[in-house]
Amino acid sequence: MSADFDLLIIGGGINGAGIARDAAGRGAKVLLVEKDDLAAHTSSASTKLVHGGLRYLEHFEFRLVRESLIERERLLRIAPHIIWPLRFVLPHDKGLRPKWMLRLGLFLYDNLGGRKLLPPTSTVDLRRYPHSEILEDRLTRGFEYSDCWVEDARLVVLNCMDARESGADIRTRTECIALERGKDRWTARLRDRHGESEVSARIVVNAAGPWVDEVLGRAIPDKPHQNLRLVKGSHLVFPKLYEGRHAYIFQNRDNRIVFAIPYEREFTLVGTTDVLFKDDPDLVRISDEEKRYICDAINEYLKVDVTHHQAIWDYSGVRPLYEDNSANNSTVTRDYVFELDDTERAPPILSVFGGKLTTYRKLAEHALEKLGGLDGEAWTANSPLPGGDIDPARFDHEFAETMARFPWFGPEGVRRLMRAYGTRIERVLGGARSTDDLGEHMGGDLYEAELEYLVREEFAQGAEDVLWRRSKLGLHLDSAAQQRVADWFAART
Repeated sequence: MSADFDLLIIGGGINGAGIARDAAGRGAKVLLVEKDDLAAHTSSASTKLVHGGLRYLEHFEFRLVRESLIERERLLRIAPHIIWPLRFVLPHDKGLRPKWMLRLGLFLYDNLGGRKLLPPTSTVDLRRYPHSEILEDRLTRGFEYSDCWVEDARLVVLNCMDARESGADIRTRTECIALERGKDRWTARLRDRHGESEVSARIVVNAAGPWVDEVLGRAIPDKPHQNLRLVKGSHLVFPKLYEGRHAYIFQNRDNRIVFAIPYEREFTLVGTTDVLFKDDPDLVRISDEEKRYICDAINEYLKVDVTHHQAIWDYSGVRPLYEDNSANNSTVTRDYVFELDDTERAPPILSVFGGKLTTYRKLAEHALEKLGGLDGEAWTANSPLPGGDIDPARFDHEFAETMARFPWFGPEGVRRLMRAYGTRIERVLGGARSTDDLGEHMGGDLYEAELEYLVREEFAQGAEDVLWRRSKLGLHLDSAAQQRVADWFAART
């Protein structure tokens, strides 16, 4: 492939992936480079929600909430295999936000974004089952509203798959180590496991997340670059803390909120924190203080207290928020901000700050509008992501039909593959008539055929890519099975 591109995108998180998909679909010649795996950092360390951001209403971010609510339903339509509705229960607790404020906020939440697919808010009697068995007795009333769950890392991967199918060049484990601005093009020096190479591009998009200022420093070294506030968010995963498919959103005394969400069938995901972070984003880890904070927050509400020692997994990520000089980390805007350096008679570089999973698609449209000079109209709003050509209302029907084609794989296995690959499940199971046709059995319902698919179609290069990003099978497979996956990849190198 030629080393000359219209667009060089640095960063394989959700923002870079969304811009690559949109631009490639408009006919631009796109190269995306990511120094690690796709979604290896912030974009796989989220609370895994496509949501409007209920608490942003308190900070009067009505435009962001409206855009997020509109995008929530658009994303549900284009990726119903990896995004699905989830009901959230918000208990009212005396001494915190009053009922009238919660009602008003939820009324706005129901109506700001033209909700069509999701059910509206309702009141909940917490003295009745199942909440009476889960929550402390002082909690008697609450509200139930709708948002959506998302497989965050898969959302990134699917955007990159679609970008590649439109002609984009997607290179993982490839770092941009230098940028030089010429008269009408950028020259970038790249480094991967094979060594160094050079490419040129008419435009650079800096979507490097926590490293966006660092990339700017390479591109424009004669200017100061301090645009970011890095805020760490951490989560704990527990063995299932309660029965039911609903999630909880708990108010804290510090005016923050913490979610408790059904996770991977057998677990409960709890988070998140907001901690100022000034270290290397590659080394982000949950602290003991954060563990205690999360447990203290949910123990205010749950009848049975938990300790962080009961958690079976944790993860942390760094939010690259635009520095708006807010006094509190939790009130820093989650909106996205662009910085365009298009010095006269010089090729432009567009840097992306902030953003969230829910608004990535709109962010990509706005980024390309800001750049200009690319052919084609906006097109992604109604175009399904790979495997997403399913009516959200008919997912169970599609599952039943797929189960009828592959009864030998079992309902749990078929449902997992449907939730991961949607209509592309055929590319995983192919013409197999039994598990004997799927190659080596790694453990659980993971077979060599799925690994082959992930390498061939989804840019996977190692066991962690498979077990902790493109799936969460690392939570379900024992150490021996995980080692078999690692050995399989090692044998390919």
